[in-house]
Amino acid sequence: MESLNQSAYRARQLCEALYVQRVPSLDQITTLPAALREELKAAGHTVGLPELLQTAHSIDGTERYLVRMADGETVETVWMPGGDGGERGDGTKAAEEEEHPSHDDDDYKRATICISSQVGCAVNCQFCLTAKLGIRRNLTPGEIAGQVAAVLNRHNVEVGRDRINLVFMGMGEPFLNYMSFMDAVRLLTGPMRIPESRMTVSTSGILPGIEQFAQETVRPKLAVSLNASNDIVRESIMPITRKWNIAALLEAISTVPLRPRERITFEYVLLGGINDQREHADELIALLKNLRAKINLIVWNSGPGMPFHEPTPQDVGIFQKRLRDGGIPAFIRKPRGRDIYAACGQLKRTLESPPPTPLIEIATL
Repeated sequence: MESLNQSAYRARQLCEALYVQRVPSLDQITTLPAALREELKAAGHTVGLPELLQTAHSIDGTERYLVRMADGETVETVWMPGGDGGERGDGTKAAEEEEHPSHDDDDYKRATICISSQVGCAVNCQFCLTAKLGIRRNLTPGEIAGQVAAVLNRHNVEVGRDRINLVFMGMGEPFLNYMSFMDAVRLLTGPMRIPESRMTVSTSGILPGIEQFAQETVRPKLAVSLNASNDIVRESIMPITRKWNIAALLEAISTVPLRPRERITFEYVLLGGINDQREHADELIALLKNLRAKINLIVWNSGPGMPFHEPTPQDVGIFQKRLRDGGIPAFIRKPRGRDIYAACGQLKRTLESPPPTPLIEIATL
């Protein structure tokens, strides 16, 4: 606006239109004079949102979107009405809402949006369909925040009234696109007015990213994809362990300052016969006993051509109980959108895969 010799309040009007009203075109920014909008166009400026190219609908209300960026690249974003229970036990307001739903829940929307940070992923976790894509490119801050804006528009969400949680757990490793991820967080917490306490970022264990994250003054909650109780098992399913082992990972995590009552979340995908036995639970207790932590247990979500199987419900229940008896808060994360490949580890930029096998219901102890 300065370059066009406009007053500073015009920049504020533009910011309000882009990030609060979430307009899809310059023509809809009616707070700006028509002549100024034409001047912006003549200078080559455009605005817009990522396109929700395709939508898959789950029987549980979850929606998975194939999202197209301006250059034609696509990622996937997921809307989960009511959330997925991932916040339980993390010590925040979002956790309280999940654990003690209000009687006036019908008066507002409560949902979680799962956001992608890269086109594909370079980490190559063996149990994750996204790993099959490899990495194509990083998303920009606008493309990351734009996914949120597009989904909020689709569901007519009123930020500040409706209770929306964001999880950076879609396609890609956020800490391998660290600067764009954090710039997106600043867009979301600043002009888009979503508190960082309602955001969670998941990392596979990128130590430089964790160390930088520990220095941030505005930051989401941290979740770490651990998935094994020792280096041998973890390296077999998460090759990144060869670069940063569990001991180094836990040391870096211990430097992250926590808010009052906040806990680090460790995500643990249970793979039948690989990491789901009692000895693995005991090793986890020994690893995490000195950290302010909780564990989200995730029953492995199947995918075509994947050499794994789900653990038995009995093994899941025994595993959770053993952790809890050892003093580690452990929760079984509710799978959302499993029938449309929208659950954890299933995103793969396609809506054409055959339906996955039904999930066996497992009671949370």
